[in-house]
Amino acid sequence: MPVDVGFPMSSNRSFLPVSGMELPRFAGIPTFARLPWIPVEEAREVQIGILGIPMDAGTTNRPGARHGPRQLRDASTQIRLINQATGVRPFHLARCADLGDSPVNPADVRDSLERIEGFVRRVVERGIVPMSLGGDHLVSLPILRALARERPVGMIHFDAHTDFYDSYFGGFRFTHGTPFRRAAEEGLLDTRRVVQIGIRGTAYDGEDVAWARAQGVRIVSIEELADRGPEAVMAEARAIVGDGPVYVSFDIDALDPAFAPGTGTPEIGGITTREAQRMIRALDGLDLVGADLVEVSPPFDPSGLTAWTAVNLIFELLCVLATTVARRAG
Repeated sequence: MPVDVGFPMSSNRSFLPVSGMELPRFAGIPTFARLPWIPVEEAREVQIGILGIPMDAGTTNRPGARHGPRQLRDASTQIRLINQATGVRPFHLARCADLGDSPVNPADVRDSLERIEGFVRRVVERGIVPMSLGGDHLVSLPILRALARERPVGMIHFDAHTDFYDSYFGGFRFTHGTPFRRAAEEGLLDTRRVVQIGIRGTAYDGEDVAWARAQGVRIVSIEELADRGPEAVMAEARAIVGDGPVYVSFDIDALDPAFAPGTGTPEIGGITTREAQRMIRALDGLDLVGADLVEVSPPFDPSGLTAWTAVNLIFELLCVLATTVARRAG
C-alpha cells in the first residue's frame, strides 16, 4: 500500500530514504539518511537540501573537520523515519534531498568563502532551505552571506565559544573563531535577535564576549543553563528571536566531550545529548530559514561516536525545519 507522504510526489522520483528493510544500512551509496542525491541545478522539487561544506581552513589548532561531511553521511545511514519523542516524520512533511558538497579551495580561505557562498546562493535562490554539514565554524559566514542578502536574520547558536573574536595572529580576520563578528559587521545578523547557549571554558581576554554583549547579543553560559534549565532558557530565546527569520547554528563542541570527543576545540562541562535534543525540539514554531552543524572532526574520534551523536541532532534539526516548511506551504 503506498505511503501517504503529505505532499505531491514527482511522477518519477521518490523523496523518501531507502528503507533498511529493503537494502541493508551498510550497503548502497551513503547519502545523508539515504535520501536521494540530486544536483542543485536539478533540484526543482526539493524543499530542504542537505549540503556538505568540507572546509577546515579556518581552524586555528586541531584540524580535521573537512572530513566531517563524509563521516556524517556514512553514520546517518542508521537514521530512520520517525521521531518517537515528537511524532514528526520529517521526510514525509517536506521533500528532502542530499545536494552534495560545496566546492572549496583547501589552499585559500577567501576563495573557499566565495565558492561556498555561491553554492549556497544557488540553493537558496531555488527556494530550498539549507541544512549544512560542516566543516569548521567559519563556514557559517558564507552561508549567512547567501541567506541574509536581503535582510538580517536572528540566530540561535549552540556552542562552547562565542565565535565573536575580531582577529587571530596579528590581524587575520577569517577563522572559525570570527564568523559571527564578520556577520554582524556585514549586517547579516540582527544582533538584538541573537542568542548563544552553552558558552564556557577558558578565554583569551574576554573581548569577544564584551563586544557581542555591547551589540545586544544574549549570551547564556553553561552555568546559567544548568541553573535555569533548558525549558526556561529556550523560552527566553524564543521570545528574543520573535517572529522574524531565524538561523540555527550548532557547534558540536557545545556538547560535553564525553558525548562528542571528535572536535577541534573540546571544552569540559558541556551540554548533554538529552539537553540538546530538548532544546532543538523547542525551536519548533519559529521562522527557521536554515541550520548548520559544524566542527565534527573524525580523526579525533576513531569510534565514530561524535558523528553518530551529530547525525541524531541533525535529524532533530530536520524535524523542526520540516515542520516549518510544511507550515509555510499551508
